[in-house]
Parts: sequence; structure tokens; C-alpha cells
Amino acid sequence: MVAASAPASAPAASSALPDPEAPGCLGPAPAALPAPPPPFPLSGRLGLWVAEVDPVTLKPLRAVAADPDGVFPLASTYKQAVLWAVLRQFDAGALLPTERFDVTRENQSLGDYPYDGTNVKDLTVRMIRNSDNTATDILHRRVGLKAVQAVADDLGLCRTRLILPTKAWWAAQAGLSDAFNGTERWATATGADRERLAAAIDADAQKYRSDYLQRRLNDYFDRGADPQLDLRAHNLSTPYEFATLLAHEYLRPGLSPRALKWEREVAALGFGRSALRAEAAHNVLTFAGKGGNGWRILTYTGYFQTRDGHHVVYAFMQHGADQTYTMPNTRRAFAWINAGVDAVLGEQKPAPPETKPTAP
Repeated sequence: MVAASAPASAPAASSALPDPEAPGCLGPAPAALPAPPPPFPLSGRLGLWVAEVDPVTLKPLRAVAADPDGVFPLASTYKQAVLWAVLRQFDAGALLPTERFDVTRENQSLGDYPYDGTNVKDLTVRMIRNSDNTATDILHRRVGLKAVQAVADDLGLCRTRLILPTKAWWAAQAGLSDAFNGTERWATATGADRERLAAAIDADAQKYRSDYLQRRLNDYFDRGADPQLDLRAHNLSTPYEFATLLAHEYLRPGLSPRALKWEREVAALGFGRSALRAEAAHNVLTFAGKGGNGWRILTYTGYFQTRDGHHVVYAFMQHGADQTYTMPNTRRAFAWINAGVDAVLGEQKPAPPETKPTAP
């Protein structure tokens, strides 16, 4: 196999990030074949990692990649890490699926939000199926900012930042966090320093109503968003690191049977299965995944097991797209993901449509 080369695209990622080869870090992506070119044009900076993994060792058996070590904003695909952190705390006896929460001025984020009194189990469903930001933030704060970041830190994913709830990263982008504005250390902060700064940024975010935050964020985007600020404010990862996280989350999560059942039921609700050509070929046995989008940002990540016994993880990341609203790029994104799956597993041919017998 040969190492994949990164495509020439802009904007460039910031170099002010933790070194992936520092002691205790997983390190860069292993050698992989170059990913096939996107079947349809995609703009901006692009990253892709598609790998068949050994279900015991979780090591890649075959992989294709494009800029697998590039750092990208995760958007809502990060919510899979919140789910894992919730289930870990459930197993530890630190929270119950029946614990209920109300929506408040402080915890309401952008977009739709759950009814008052929604329990933890239903919040996890809304987080993954509906991509509900308020549900996510309630759960993220309930388990603790540190607990969500630990999902990555425990695996040595040194270029993966998961610590901020959604409202916190948007407040930082909108210029509403004095803690964020007043430090140069945030981009490279780790450990206790990152935890302290994240808590301060999140405390700033909770001072503002969601409608005011939305207006300030709109003003920021209307003036012209800075891609480098995306990389400072958002939760981040690389295609390789986040796919590695998903391999552990869905193949070796260290959960009890009850928590594992909860995980499988909820993670299957995320978007992706219907867009896989392997699904059209009736070759997907189990699926877990989630997408995310933002201003010129699009991400799709997931895991699936084929009916013939292969385990596949994928991570597609786009940053700095020509389109401000990126959801219409979904078909193009999955065309590239599917091309990667075909390169790794062999062509996934959709089954021919069933023909009904004609009446005599």
C-alpha cells in the first residue's frame, strides 16, 4: 500500500494544534491507498478515510484516504461521542435513563428543542435522530465537559477536540465569549488547562438567549466568516482519528449488555444507511452514524457491518465549501464515500428491482 497524498485545496488548516506524534498520542494515519477522486465536484478542503477494520484488533485491514490527518470542524457528527459518554456514565451508575430535564434560557441552543421533562433516553434519540442541539448540550453538560473529551483522550486522539457543547462554540464564533477572546492558548490547550478554558467559554455561552445568539451569529456570517476561526472555535478531528473513535465506540465500547442495546438502537437512527450503495445492494447488517453541517462545513461519519462479515468505518469531512448551506452536497459526499467503500470491499452493486409476476 502507498501513503495517500492530500489534495490541494483551501482553506489551509491551522498548524497551531497538538502534535499527533507526541508521547501518548495515536499518531498519524497508517499507510493507505489514495482515495478515488470524488465522482462529482466538491469544493473546499476535503478529507476522507474509508477502512475495513479487524473486529478484534480494530486495525485497518484495507483503507483508502485523502488528507486523513487534516484537521476539520466536526459539526454535529461529534454527537456520537456524547452518546458514548452518556452510556459510560449510565454503566458507572452516575445517571439514569429516566432522569428528566427542562429547557431553560441557559441550556437552550440553536434550532428545535425538546419538551420540558424529556428524559435522558429520549434526549439521546433526539440528539442522534433529530440532531437536536439543545438535547445534545443538556446531555453534554450532564455528563461533564471532561467526560466527553475523555472519549478521545482515552484513545490517544490528540487532534480530536470534543469538549465544547454546541452553544459554546457558536458563542465563541459570534464573539460573545470573553474567555475565548481573551486567550491565545485555546487552540493548543490540553488537559486541565483545556478543561478550565472550556468551562469558562461554556459559562459565557449560557448567559445569552438562543435567539440573541442566532442574531449575532448571523451578523458574523453576513460580514464574512473566517475559516480559521472555525478551527479555533469548533470541536475538531481528523478523518482517521474520528473513524478510529467510531471503530472503538461501535465494536469495542466496553459497555454492559443493557447499554450496548441502547447504543445500537439509538446510533442506528443517525443519517447514512440509506445513502450507502451497500444498503441498496442489501449488504448492510448493522449501521451506526451521524452527519453534521454548518456554514461551509459538511461531515458524514459512520460504521457498518456487511452481511458477508466485513466491518467498515468511514469519515468524510468538508471545510470551506463554496456553498454556505452544505446539505445539498450530501449526494456528492456519499458518492465519494461509496467510491471509497467500493475500493476497499469491491463494488457494491444495487440489487435489481423486484419484478412482480404478471397475471395469467
